[in-house]
Amino acid sequence: MEQGRDRAGAVAKPVDFLPIPIDHAPSDPLGSPLKTGSDIATSLEAHLAQPAVILPTGPGHPSHRMPEGPELHLASHFVNEACRELVFGGCVEKSPVSRNPEVPFESSAYSISALARGKELRLTLSPLPGAQPHREPLALVFRFGMTGSFQLVPSDALPPHAHLRFYTAPPGPRLALCFVDIRRFGRWDLGGEWQPGRGPCVLLEYEQFRENVLRNLADKAFDRPICEALLDQRFFNGIGNYLRAEILYRLRIPPFEKARTVLEALQQRRPSPELTLSQKIRAKLQNPDLLELCHSVPKEVVQLGGKGYGSESGEEDFAAFRAWLQCYSTPGMSSLRDRHGRTIWFQGDPGPLAPKGGKSRKKKSQEAQQGPEDRVEDPPSPNKAPSRTRRAQRGLPKQTTAQVPEGTSLQQDPEVPPVPDKGKRRRRPATSGRHRTRKIKADTPSLEPEGTSAS
Repeated sequence: MEQGRDRAGAVAKPVDFLPIPIDHAPSDPLGSPLKTGSDIATSLEAHLAQPAVILPTGPGHPSHRMPEGPELHLASHFVNEACRELVFGGCVEKSPVSRNPEVPFESSAYSISALARGKELRLTLSPLPGAQPHREPLALVFRFGMTGSFQLVPSDALPPHAHLRFYTAPPGPRLALCFVDIRRFGRWDLGGEWQPGRGPCVLLEYEQFRENVLRNLADKAFDRPICEALLDQRFFNGIGNYLRAEILYRLRIPPFEKARTVLEALQQRRPSPELTLSQKIRAKLQNPDLLELCHSVPKEVVQLGGKGYGSESGEEDFAAFRAWLQCYSTPGMSSLRDRHGRTIWFQGDPGPLAPKGGKSRKKKSQEAQQGPEDRVEDPPSPNKAPSRTRRAQRGLPKQTTAQVPEGTSLQQDPEVPPVPDKGKRRRRPATSGRHRTRKIKADTPSLEPEGTSAS
């Protein structure tokens, strides 16, 4: 826990600043009913007037869900609205435990804006006119991993796991915009370039996204089951585990049907030339295909409103999302693990490419009160890494802080590390004639959603 840690870095110089009045509602490209800047400002003032309360927002908390395209879009909207009338100043402060790069930026007065694309978010720090020292804007690109989010909090009440912090300049109460990441799988890169190889965003670049998929159906990624292809960020940038389950369920497509078989039919789909424009639109809305749902289903999540960001989030926000789910981790649905260890939820026949020997598990209704991320689909936490002595005995390579999990790529959704293969545990030779009493540990499923624990 880093709350109360002494903060290093230069003290921001005083800046003459008058808040810009908010006289209009924000224009969101998806038309989502989100909070306006005045709503956020009002709730923040009320929050500052009370003792700081840190809400539990970890993987086991009901209001947490893994960040996918909609969550990144909502995060960018939150940053833009919460920071629109704020001036930041001083140095950017990084947590000493984070393995991400330092952010070499200092300015007496700068603004912050955000833009999301698929599963990435670009944060731009722009010095204001007259700010010292004179410098160019700096952009960072964030990937949220499993638990990343942004929070705006009083500077003397930093949440735990706030690994990057941007402080406001005086006058006025000092606030901090924090990138909070409990499990530390989130990443940020300097320079503002989107990760190479990622396809067009399913939310904001629909036409380019559709063309990119249908033009590349010869790619070997489409030899795989459709449930695995949907996690390939080269083609489905923004789709994650809960979205793929909801999309396939609505069309009653078996998750382990060959991806090319499902998508080739869309190349031949052409509306009748006899239909009027309004009839074509009505037909598309009534009978959407898989690629159209890859756009409209994430949009539904954005339009739910409550998003789990900011000091006012909580159980009520997540209740709407939980009620919206039709398939993902809901009672009565079956589940299997794909070849990357990710759990796919479905109903009916899994399809011809279902893993051999895989046992389908059905969701029991009595578990409905638990949050989707808390349930039996999550693998148990792996054992701790071997000690230095045991590692040397086994001939294992030394671990480095910069190691990336082997096999992580855009094809298998890099936001979630792969589930490690199970290996046989070697027996330790007995050191004495007496048998040691073996401790039995109760089975406790991990609260972390699909993945392995972080160090």
